[in-house]
Order: sequence, then C-alpha cells, then structure tokens
Amino acid sequence: MIRRPVLIAALAGLTLVAAIASLRFGPVDLSIARLVAAATGHGDRIATIILLDLRLPRTLLALAVGAILGLAGAALQGYLRNPLAEPSVLGTSNAAALGGVAALYFGFAQMHPAALPLLSIGGALLSLALLFALAGRSESPLTLILAGIAVGTLAVAGTSLALNLSPNPFAAMEIMTWLLGSLENRSFQHVWIALPCVATGMAMLLWNGRALDALTLGEDAARALGVDVGRMRLRLLAGTAIGVGGAVAVSGAIGFVGLIVPHLIRPFTDRSPSAILLPSAIGGAALLTLADLGVRIIPTTNELKLGVVTAFLGVPVFLVHLMREKRLW
Repeated sequence: MIRRPVLIAALAGLTLVAAIASLRFGPVDLSIARLVAAATGHGDRIATIILLDLRLPRTLLALAVGAILGLAGAALQGYLRNPLAEPSVLGTSNAAALGGVAALYFGFAQMHPAALPLLSIGGALLSLALLFALAGRSESPLTLILAGIAVGTLAVAGTSLALNLSPNPFAAMEIMTWLLGSLENRSFQHVWIALPCVATGMAMLLWNGRALDALTLGEDAARALGVDVGRMRLRLLAGTAIGVGGAVAVSGAIGFVGLIVPHLIRPFTDRSPSAILLPSAIGGAALLTLADLGVRIIPTTNELKLGVVTAFLGVPVFLVHLMREKRLW
C-alpha cells in the first residue's frame, strides 16, 4: 500500500506527462519550445493551429472523459460490490450511445451541432428513469444490476435497429464510426459541452466516498452509521448518468476504462471505496490520454478508434481476474 498523498501525486505527475506528450506528438511533432511559443501567442501559424485548434481540445477531452469513466467505474464497483462493474453495467453508456445514434439517424446532428450531445445526455437520463422504474424501491445491488442489464440490452437493441434501418450505407458508416469512440476532430465547442456534465457527475460521485465505505458493512450497518442509502444511491446513479452521458456525447462509446482503472489502482490503496475514487479519476485521465496518444502515433492507414484500443486494454484485466478466481477455486 502506498500513502494516499504519494499515490495521488504520482498519478497527477503521470497525467501531466501524458498531457504534455499528447500536445507534443502526432503526425507532426512539436518541440517544447514551439509549444510554449504557440501557447503564449508568439509561435508560428502552423504550430498555433495544431496546438489550439487540434491538440489542446482533444487533450482536455481525453482528460475529462477518462476521469469520469474511471471515477464512475470505481464508484459502481464500490456500491455494487462487484469488481467487474462499470457504467455499461447500469445501461448508462449504451443509452447515451443510443441517444447519439438517434441524433445521427434522424438527421438532428446536421441541423444543429448541439443536438447530438443533448440527445446523448437525454438518453443517459432516460436510462436512469427506467432503472428506477424497474428496480423500484429495492436497494439490493443485484436488483440494480439486473435492471441495468435490461436497460442496456434495450439500448443496444435500439442501436442495432437504427443500423439495420439506415437509409444508406453512408448513414450506417457514420453511426458505426461514432459508436467505435474517438476524440478526432474535436473542438473547444465539444469541451464546453462535456465539462459541465463531467464536473457535475464527478462532484456527485466523490460526495459518496464515506457512505460507500459504510456500505461495505451492509445496508443495515450503513443505516446504523447514519447513511441515507436511498439518497446515496440517487446521487451515485444520477452522477453516473450525467457525467457519463456528457462524456459519451463528445467521444462516442468508449468502454473498459471504468473497469481497468480501479483494478490498477486498488493494489496501491487500503482497498476501501473512498480511497480508490479520486486516484481512479486521475488514473482514468492518464490512461485515456495515453490511449488517445497511441491511436495517433501507431502507424496505420486509418487512425485507430479509441474505443477499439481501450477494448483491447480491457482483455488482460478480464484474464487476470479469471486466473485469480481459478486459483481461489
């Protein structure tokens, strides 16, 4: 176990290095001197355009999206007491993706640039309403998981239907490209769309740290310690829906970050939920920024999609967890 301040400082340093590398490297590498000159308004025109119009918005979004996904995964694993929980378990990611698909399918995204993010966030909030309708007053983690699977399955079915009924191959390709997840060609307009949702979601999730610690003793024990389990669940689910909905709105569907990061962070902490939340947010920001840097510098004919890279990163985590469970048998 590493002391919490040391762990947070180390993760913050890694995130800073990842952010600087994201600004520096790409199809055209920029030196530190050119970066500083462009940032202070004294750089050449090409470096200024690359930094301010292309790489800075992309880096900020990678940090924000990675942070909310890592934090949401850690919070849900603590609440559901399930090491394989992540935002898609409750159907939030899938529902947000369905909202974005609807914007593309019906042409709303072409009418106004805000339509896609608004429908994505709306889809995430609608999934929250359906989740509460299905789970009812039950506070059992198993009930929430089953309700989330139902909501997520419904959202995936809607997405598949949209692909099936796409009026032309170009519309289907646009939907598929967005579903694979990417931060390519994002601008500061996307940053201003995502940041309020991500900040709100993170604040609501971080608020639950001590309550999640109490919940490890069981619902009855948590109530005895003064935790309002119902309100905690509402904050956690609403924070996940708002934060992840805002992230999916600008990045598309990016999976496995919420699963990977808490597993990487947990061995360096005392394994209590509250000790994992903030480090998972910082670690998620670093991981997604490095993954996005990877899709730019890996030599391929077409740029890899970010969701594909994070999916491949998630496979080793599943395998490690599987081998650990087999040893326990």
